Amino acid sequence: VKSADHTTLVAAVKAAGLVETLQGEGPFTVFAPVNDAFENLPEGTVEGLLKPEAKKQLQAVLTYHVLAGNYDFDALAKAIKKGDGKAVLKTVQGGELTFMMNGPHNIVMKDAQGNTANITTYDVYQKNGVIQVIDQVLMPW
Repeated sequence: VKSADHTTLVAAVKAAGLVETLQGEGPFTVFAPVNDAFENLPEGTVEGLLKPEAKKQLQAVLTYHVLAGNYDFDALAKAIKKGDGKAVLKTVQGGELTFMMNGPHNIVMKDAQGNTANITTYDVYQKNGVIQVIDQVLMPW
């Protein structure tokens, strides 16, 4: 909430009615797209998702960015190594995200459409989990 780089995400979480959920006990891992990531979506996407009638779609997009559990860099890297270079993890939304290494300390994520996002800031620990900052918005469909 205090990050100037995440004002669009915070507005979307509020519009989706997910504030209380994400303040819950957890633990949660939240992949938090920066404002630029939302601006890079096709024109009208964010505005459309923020409309009251699109609340369920917005909730789906946002919960697609959340994993149940604490997935810091080390946990993600371990899962990738265990999966022979790929880790497929189920999101709170119910879809899957694929994680891969791109160099010794860079993790890339792939969504259901095959779009990729880089984790740009790792391991922002919170009392109920961890935040990983990403450079793209991921889509569950």
